[in-house]
Amino acid sequence: MMTIAYFLINSEMRAEEQVLKDLKALPEVKEAHGVYGVYDMVIKIEGETTEDLKNIVASKIRKNPRIRSTLTMIEV
Repeated sequence: MMTIAYFLINSEMRAEEQVLKDLKALPEVKEAHGVYGVYDMVIKIEGETTEDLKNIVASKIRKNPRIRSTLTMIEV
């Protein structure tokens, strides 16, 4: 069974479209949507384990220089 997590993401101003495009290109990202409010986008990712999710976040998502902050919510 796959482990699922949702991320709320803040990006640099005026970089939202590019960040969303970058995230949608990642195979682990199953959904990615721009939103209005405190956060700029919400994404859903899947991994084999919680450790896989941590690695995806550290090596792929947070490495994007246009991403300012993330909030992670792991589905239970």
